[in-house]
Amino acid sequence: MLVEFRVRNFRSLRDEQVLSLVASKDKTLAETHTLATGLTAVPGLLKSAAIYGANASGKSNLIKALQHIRGIVLESAALPREQAFVVQPFRLDAESDKQPTDVEITFILNGIRYQYGFAMTQQRIVSEHLLVYKAFKPQRWFERHFDEARGKDIYDFGPGLKGAKNVWEGATRSNALFLSTAVQLNSEALRPVFDWFANGLVIVNELAQINPRFSIQMLKQPEGHKQICDFLNAADTSIADIDVVTRRALEQTSHFDLRAGKTEVRTEEVEQHELRFSHITGQGEAVFGLMDESSGTRKLLDLAGPVLDMLHKGVTLVIDELDTSLHTLLVRELLRLFHCPETNTGGAQLIFTTHDTSLLDAPGLFRRDQIWLVEKDAQQASTLVALSEFSPRKNEALERGYLMGRYGGVPLLSDKFGLAH
Repeated sequence: MLVEFRVRNFRSLRDEQVLSLVASKDKTLAETHTLATGLTAVPGLLKSAAIYGANASGKSNLIKALQHIRGIVLESAALPREQAFVVQPFRLDAESDKQPTDVEITFILNGIRYQYGFAMTQQRIVSEHLLVYKAFKPQRWFERHFDEARGKDIYDFGPGLKGAKNVWEGATRSNALFLSTAVQLNSEALRPVFDWFANGLVIVNELAQINPRFSIQMLKQPEGHKQICDFLNAADTSIADIDVVTRRALEQTSHFDLRAGKTEVRTEEVEQHELRFSHITGQGEAVFGLMDESSGTRKLLDLAGPVLDMLHKGVTLVIDELDTSLHTLLVRELLRLFHCPETNTGGAQLIFTTHDTSLLDAPGLFRRDQIWLVEKDAQQASTLVALSEFSPRKNEALERGYLMGRYGGVPLLSDKFGLAH
């Protein structure tokens, strides 16, 4: 379960911005919209968070920052020694452009709170740390920082981290995380932290789309088939059944031979799946192919399998522009799956960006602490603010207040072309 995410000096996020999933003391919708952690310091977490803001305000950069930290954790140990990082600091002032990008993420796994972060430039990791809260007081498992005067990384290990620490330290390159390297060298103590990034955090945006194969594989199993059909029926798609027709076919694939230095084209047998959708109405029935269905139905099908699996496993799902191709009522239904204790059995969370202001006043859909706003200042730096900081009344018309600019996060339209009218 995600507790908090901090980022500084990443693209338009110049100053430190904090996205917190810690539930406030407000008891409104607490039984359905919050997760009990069993921890005194963080007793409750939110099951969802919606992020609003104008186009180019920085909403997507916040998602990309989460994607960035996940990618570095999973891939840095395998990078070539001299490869630079593709990281972009805030570039509209000379000082920030020279400073490292800082990220930190706090999450709860099996009742233990982990606080992990690092700072980096394009050339190297300049600092890294991990705090583990097995009790109220944290244990510092390791801390690393680059000493410019000595030209080397300095490590400080705590007694809580067990294993071949000196071996892992010696194997960690300047452009690799200690966490990633240690896990690659079989650190059992750090494996749960790495696995949370690999399996407990899923990010969907234009750079990482949901693979429809997961839903197709679920459709081929009796229980998964029933769950997905029920999911689509709840969304009022009029789909009565989905049939998966699997064929074996020959397909040409390219393989690069490193030793020979040439590409070899091979013909291999692969599985191809064709989906057939049965629609039934009071006037008759018909079978359609995948491309006959609307883009919204196709997106909902792609989401169905992974979302149902995540609700069971307790994954944190982050989606940029959730409402793209999805009707507002479908977005509400998806949110209710995460909020409902009967469907969200694993403690999953949904974080998403959206422009759909109608969600703000939908009865019982959000608590005030679940709504966040992003806007840019005069220096084009993005700021993330919780709606709860504006202390709106419980009966306040949030959509109207948001569109009037009462909370920020809306575009400032120019009169030059009549856009403000």
